[in-house]
Amino acid sequence: MHGFCTVSRLTLCFAHGPPGSAIFVREPQTANRTAVSQARPPELHDDADARSLARRYPRGLHIDPHSHTWAQVLYAVSGVMWVEVGREALVVPPQRAVWLPAGTVHSIHMMSEVEMRNLYLHERNVGHLSRRSDVFEINGLLRELITSIAEYERTHARDETYLEAAYRLAMLELGHAPRSSLRIALPDASDRRLDALCRAVIDNPSIAISFEQHAASVGASVRTLARLFTRELGVGFAEWRRQVQLAVAVSGLAEGRSVSSIARSLGFQPSSFSDMFRRELGAPPTSFEASSTLSEAASDASPEQGRDKLSTDG
Repeated sequence: MHGFCTVSRLTLCFAHGPPGSAIFVREPQTANRTAVSQARPPELHDDADARSLARRYPRGLHIDPHSHTWAQVLYAVSGVMWVEVGREALVVPPQRAVWLPAGTVHSIHMMSEVEMRNLYLHERNVGHLSRRSDVFEINGLLRELITSIAEYERTHARDETYLEAAYRLAMLELGHAPRSSLRIALPDASDRRLDALCRAVIDNPSIAISFEQHAASVGASVRTLARLFTRELGVGFAEWRRQVQLAVAVSGLAEGRSVSSIARSLGFQPSSFSDMFRRELGAPPTSFEASSTLSEAASDASPEQGRDKLSTDG
């Protein structure tokens, strides 16, 4: 039986292409975002245990909500993805990968040009992994395994002995990888005003735009929105926006952007941004290097606090 994808809002259309290639259909570009229906995964047969996909996506491209019949490891060897799963958003730089059990509905927005390298795993081989979506920290070994598997399958005839060993080791590594705790709660869209405000903050999380300005733009009072934030998201506006800022900042650092550039894009002076970053994550932004995992950076600066703030061992 072949694997397939379901898309919640758009009709799926595929152009002709070589077997296993990722084909997508562009939708009209709106609000600096190019929407597409769905990237097609490789052919998923029940007589196989795993498959991979290597694909480049341009900045701003959006893949609408969909799911796969196999579990997926969603990973970008370069670039940053904004992934929405249920009522959570995950900002995913190259130091992280998203674990998506079979049937998990998710959408993806490319925050920069992305070199995607995905693994698709049959459910009979992933019983040791979580049954809910998760975010892994990616160390050097796991990064090399995922990218090597994807590149090998794209450029070589299948060597089942080699691939079986590589996939098996990758799945073992996933079971031991630390988990990231940086997640952003999302509204359920039942209140259009809260949903619109949250989307506006995600598009521009700068502190230069006040809560009052955001409230006015969606046609609601500050008091009403403050109540909605607490009831629907469990935190106040300022704390929720700070979570968005931290996720965006960590991803920018992972891409090699300067602290001063990130700070100013979020409306901070570099010194006040560094103070906020250290207070929330237990390490200064200067300790984060693009080549290290995110939890390693925090642990090096403050072993106990960094480990508690950024990840929990899985």
